[in-house]
Amino acid sequence: MNSTLRLILSAAVSFSFYFVWSYWANGMASDDQALVLRSALVQGTLSATITILFTFILEKSVSKFGDSYLSLIFVVPIICNVHSKTSQNIAIFRTFKNALDNSAKYLSNNAIPGSVLAPLLPIAIQSSIAISVNWVNQTPNLWLTVAPSILITAIYGYVYTYSLLSKPKQPVLQE
Repeated sequence: MNSTLRLILSAAVSFSFYFVWSYWANGMASDDQALVLRSALVQGTLSATITILFTFILEKSVSKFGDSYLSLIFVVPIICNVHSKTSQNIAIFRTFKNALDNSAKYLSNNAIPGSVLAPLLPIAIQSSIAISVNWVNQTPNLWLTVAPSILITAIYGYVYTYSLLSKPKQPVLQE
């Protein structure tokens, strides 16, 4: 299946699922059927649109950070210059430098793979948009409406990231 068809199918499934979920969740909180239907349409349309946007941002993020590692070494500019060469200032500076050096040495072997961090930006964007749009819409049961969307998006983001990274690399053609 090509990527465009996969994206359209994902958006259609997302719209359908979240339309039904929102209709059910808000039907319990309000008797105003027009508001409940509008909330379901907003959430369904938002989810389909976000699925497309999320996947695009996720693919860019994975291509940039997916195969890299973020070292937890402290990279700190010299925060203070020792202007006054008193023994107390020099001792404080040496203690600070020693603490940073020890932390950097300890954390240099503890790196976080980029694949763990790559989905965080798209998840944050999706969550902010979902909460904001539903808040502006005055969705009666806001948190019950958006919580599954955020959770499933996070799961989708990590599964999609690992599926992108598990694909074998295409060999470079030699001329």
